[in-house]
Amino acid sequence: MSESGGIAARFAGKLGAFSFDFALAAPARGVTALYGPSGCGKTTLLRCIAGLNRVGDGHCRVEGEVWQEGRDLFVPTHRRALGYVFQEASLFPHLSVEANLRFGAPRRGAPAAIDWEEVVDLCGLARLFDRAPRDLSGGERQRVALGRALLSQPRLLLMDEPLSALDDAAKAEILPFLERLRDRLSLPALYVTHDMAEVERLADHLALIDAGRIVAAGPLAALQSDPNLSLAAARGAAVTLAGTVAAVDDAYGLTTIAVGGGAFVAPGKLGPVGARRRLRVLAGDVSLAPAPPGPSSILNVLPARILSTRAVATNELVVVLGLGADGAGDRILARLTRRSWERLDLAEGASVHAQVKSVALSRA
Repeated sequence: MSESGGIAARFAGKLGAFSFDFALAAPARGVTALYGPSGCGKTTLLRCIAGLNRVGDGHCRVEGEVWQEGRDLFVPTHRRALGYVFQEASLFPHLSVEANLRFGAPRRGAPAAIDWEEVVDLCGLARLFDRAPRDLSGGERQRVALGRALLSQPRLLLMDEPLSALDDAAKAEILPFLERLRDRLSLPALYVTHDMAEVERLADHLALIDAGRIVAAGPLAALQSDPNLSLAAARGAAVTLAGTVAAVDDAYGLTTIAVGGGAFVAPGKLGPVGARRRLRVLAGDVSLAPAPPGPSSILNVLPARILSTRAVATNELVVVLGLGADGAGDRILARLTRRSWERLDLAEGASVHAQVKSVALSRA
């Protein structure tokens, strides 16, 4: 990240009994998830960036614009070019959806980086214009709140667990709109969540937060495949890979998705050739073979190299694999018993074949 680009923030202080010391660097585009357990400080960090929590020992710069520099410079919240989406959609109950959207948007004729038609299309709001907030579903209310935040022409979008108050059906309704926003707008977003499924589906980068500290930050797949972090040791550990549709087999209803160092075959017709797709590979679905395996019902057998290992239980290991014969491709994880590791005489640096039982699409 350049000196003028992206988001750079540091805040240290105490709110009540909660002490924190955050240092965050995030890219100028895409979704950076702030992930951690409840009470770890995710919302505190977001509110500091928004200027809603003011601490003396603070620095915040967004796209080269300084919003805070210690006690000497502090830009109030209403003068920061940000959009904030809360857990509960805070809509004006006496206004229609269209009037809610127009509140705070630039006056007609004023220049706008994000135009009205684009936001209405991105959030699927045209058919809701005449309705009152009380007549909207939870997912529809959050889409209106998101649209209103975008129409304020932010340089930074902040989302504080926007799906936490929704049921599963409403989450499924709004997630595709959040994906479209990520893919189509050149806008950085910070997304607070404690749900790894949301991270895997939406985030490009990840900041792991624990007890008022950022313990690790970087590209999502890099953190997922880091054996020294808790993500890799979790029973449901997985790595999210960014791939491109390389071929579609109409006869068998299969799609080949190319990733760094190899390609996966997934069931279904998952888009035209060239379309970007995300794949989720569970560590528990990956087994290893020292030699090319014989005929099998498993469609995905990829050459790989063992890069590192870590014991995650008395008799279990997590293995980091680099795809490709040289191991220089994307990384995935495998979870093995110690018995299998020793019986196959595996070692770091060894060439293996990764048999992936299934892959899941992380995108609707």
